[in-house]
Amino acid sequence: MSSASLPYDLEFRRIGNWLQQRCGMVFPEKKRELLIHRMQSVCDRYKIPDLGTLADRLALGADNELLNAVIHAASTNHTYFFREPQVLDYFQNHILPNLPVEGARIWSAAASSGDEAYTLAMIAAEKRGLSWAKHHLAILGTDISGVVIAEAEKAVYGMMHIDKMPTTLLPIYFDELENDRYQVKAEIRQLCTFRRLNLKNHPYPFQRNFHVVFCRNVLYYFDKAQQKQIIEAIYDVTEPGGWMLTSVTVSLRDLESRWQLIDNGIYWKPFS
Repeated sequence: MSSASLPYDLEFRRIGNWLQQRCGMVFPEKKRELLIHRMQSVCDRYKIPDLGTLADRLALGADNELLNAVIHAASTNHTYFFREPQVLDYFQNHILPNLPVEGARIWSAAASSGDEAYTLAMIAAEKRGLSWAKHHLAILGTDISGVVIAEAEKAVYGMMHIDKMPTTLLPIYFDELENDRYQVKAEIRQLCTFRRLNLKNHPYPFQRNFHVVFCRNVLYYFDKAQQKQIIEAIYDVTEPGGWMLTSVTVSLRDLESRWQLIDNGIYWKPFS
């Protein structure tokens, strides 16, 4: 290793270690360029001269706005409505029809800008009726980033977020705004609540368990030990007979969890 590359390597490790200790997020060597690029954007925004200074300020922990900006930049992924239809089809056809008549609860555990939570609300309205959803369904969306939680609550999206959803649903569940922007209609927004939550911090502070938990596009941020802790903590806040849905590309088989694998990305909590 040359001396010229040492500061780059050192600050990558310092910032990566801070993220792992603070949030549980893991950035392996193959994600070096991704993390560095995102952190350089934070430096540009806050007029921080270099990554070393950014690492120093993170270590001090005095600037909450900067800390939150780093967490947001590190955790942000592009998401969109009706992502991974294979999992959504299983939810619509096999899980949703069997949810309780009253008091059904769904948790979108990595809600990002709210696309997933609102997608689930729309599917529920289509499958079981908007009246049932308004009176008997509650959807909670959580994310570690306060920035995306604020975006989720506004529920305003550009075409990149909605271009994969069925076109017939767009006029039913969105109001068109200016500049090719669309806002989720109030009757769907009212089904969803958004809160900030770090999945690393468990047990989770819920007073009532969930019937379905979506935990997609987030587990790969964590190492194997943390993944197991998270899915076991989710198990503990899921009703017996409830479900956890992950990305179809995520396998939990080597984690030896209590979840029963049903299909790719589909896990069930037995009644006993």
